[in-house]
Amino acid sequence: MRRGLILLLGVLVLVPGSAEQEAEPKLAPYERVSGISGSLSSIGSDSLANLMTLWTEAFKRMYPNITIEVQAPGSSSAPPALVESTADFGPMSRLMKDLEVAAFERRYGYRPTVIRVANDALSVYVHRDNPIEFLSVPQVDAVFSVTRRCGALEDVIVWGDLGLTGVWANRPIQIYGRNAVSGTYGYFKQHVLCSGDFKNRVNEQPGSASVVQAVASSITGIGYSGIGYRTPGVRPVPLAVEEGLAPVSATSVTASDRSYPLSRYLYVYMNKRPGQPMTPLKTEFMRFVLSETGQAIAQKDGFIRLSTRIALREQRKIE
Repeated sequence: MRRGLILLLGVLVLVPGSAEQEAEPKLAPYERVSGISGSLSSIGSDSLANLMTLWTEAFKRMYPNITIEVQAPGSSSAPPALVESTADFGPMSRLMKDLEVAAFERRYGYRPTVIRVANDALSVYVHRDNPIEFLSVPQVDAVFSVTRRCGALEDVIVWGDLGLTGVWANRPIQIYGRNAVSGTYGYFKQHVLCSGDFKNRVNEQPGSASVVQAVASSITGIGYSGIGYRTPGVRPVPLAVEEGLAPVSATSVTASDRSYPLSRYLYVYMNKRPGQPMTPLKTEFMRFVLSETGQAIAQKDGFIRLSTRIALREQRKIE
């Protein structure tokens, strides 16, 4: 077997969020190699900002002489950075749009390489003291959008519109979200608003953590962010795809098996010429990310590790 492939070890892995122990072959830990030097840069997703930083810090401890710079203005900054060769990696919380891929292909004559690096569950958060039990995607659409393309018949302004009673009935809903440069903004717009339009009164925040902090500070607040940004001050609400269907909570299991409605992969895009190897530094960094060592860091940061099958499939893309 080629050296670059990650070997399987026959051990048991405990899947967080599951009531039972589930058997999953475990990836081998990353092993340091010699002759690695140079510098790397990453420009892209805010949702991946903390995770990319943790990965680079752990990688630099193995290779103290390398440098890696991480910038995270948002997923939409990744495609132009790769086109202009100002970044080696373009982390994104969504897939590239056709126009973004086309711009890259016009420049280089081939498509960018995309690597899945972790699972995520895009959560709808409320304040921890909010009694709402669950929501449907059409209800969330009615909270955030003016178009209600997902099927809700009426607008949602106060918490009583979502079924809350007593002191909550007339409390206005304070809405928090991301700005347009964010991949999470684009994903939410497509999958929750059915590509509709956001309300003007959405309080746009500069980052994923900022959304969660805002909701934690507002008892009537609601917002969306990755599951890795959860704090004690907020609560992720179980979601149903449609009215009348069973709601599903965001867990490692439901995100991995895609039963949670807003499950998604997180990606790193790269400029890799077909049939040619990347630089040793780029290759080793991605091997690290897709190893047991890298996936354990993703899990500790609150995201959901890739299955061994997916990790090995992504590993083959960089060999």
